[in-house]
Amino acid sequence: MREREEVPTIVIGREPSPGVGSFLVGALLGAGIALLLAPRTGKETQEELRTRALQLKDAAEERVRDASRQLEARLDEAREGLHARADRVRDAVDSGRQAATEARQELEEKLERSKAAYRAGIEAARATVAEGGESDDESAD
Repeated sequence: MREREEVPTIVIGREPSPGVGSFLVGALLGAGIALLLAPRTGKETQEELRTRALQLKDAAEERVRDASRQLEARLDEAREGLHARADRVRDAVDSGRQAATEARQELEEKLERSKAAYRAGIEAARATVAEGGESDDESAD
């Protein structure tokens, strides 16, 4: 019988700085293992990728359409608000013009009354002076 079975010995050495070679070896080993464990063929995988890409594209287009609809709705609301504000400003300006016109008419009427009162005062003063002048002349005689 054998006293001991021969067991292969593996020695792992370290390089002072692992280079690009170690990375490439790891990448190749990872890709090989992925291919061995992949449940589909390359053609099936490509078809699945195409299908998912189209689904993503459709979903993205739908989101863009939704965002566009929301933006259009917000723009419509903003336009309506702007038109409402413009109408209120227009109404306020019209009311201001009407008030200014009425105030001007009232002021002109008051001015005419004041002028009439002034003229009446002057005529009354002249009449008084004229009567007083005749009285003074009569008393002098």
